[in-house]
Amino acid sequence: MQGKEIVVWFSCGAASAVAAKITIEKYGKDNRVLVVNNPIIDEDIDNVRFKRDVQNWIKQPIIEAINPKFPSASICEVFDRKKYMSGVKGAPCTLMLKKEARYQFERTHEIDYHVLGFTKDEEDRHDRFIKYERSNVIPVLIDAGITKRDCFQILHDDGIRLPRIYSLGYPNANCVGCVKSTSPTYWNLVRKTHPDVFASRAKQSREIGCRLVRVKGRRIFLDELDPEARGGKIKSYECGIFCDL
Repeated sequence: MQGKEIVVWFSCGAASAVAAKITIEKYGKDNRVLVVNNPIIDEDIDNVRFKRDVQNWIKQPIIEAINPKFPSASICEVFDRKKYMSGVKGAPCTLMLKKEARYQFERTHEIDYHVLGFTKDEEDRHDRFIKYERSNVIPVLIDAGITKRDCFQILHDDGIRLPRIYSLGYPNANCVGCVKSTSPTYWNLVRKTHPDVFASRAKQSREIGCRLVRVKGRRIFLDELDPEARGGKIKSYECGIFCDL
């Protein structure tokens, strides 16, 4: 392969970081490889440090792609303006801050191939993606047989400290207080690790009228959630540039 434009979509997660490194090493000499991130201010602050470390590791800058309609890159602004947080239609934050930002970037770049952080243990997600979203994807991690755990180890071996969000018990480096989750276990983890975020989501969801958490089959407001309540596995809700609801 020569003379192609390849875009690696970096999510501030371990897998997309390793995907960027491998893509640059394998294809960077004969092709133009861009690493692009959709920054969201509601992610854990340590993601900024991780992105800086990854830039140094891959030896090239990470480009930011932002929806000009939401220059603050704030999910709270999206919720306020849309008067909607989450439900059967999904979450508007992904559409506005990820997908629309990606569309804007694609309009100004002739992209031949996309690279995402699909690992060997996520081949089903990759298959759905190429079926419903884009077929021009290079599955660098799957082709190399690399799992998510392998990505953690690769970063560790090269001295790259993972985003602290993983050590706090979260399965990915997405926004803290992800409104796609209805798990009491998840929301009480947010209450414990980021009480300010929990309070903000509780206030905003009450104002908008969105019951974000499900307890024993019934949706309730966050401010009604028992701090000791548990239930529902903390799922890895993907919030990449292509929404996986």
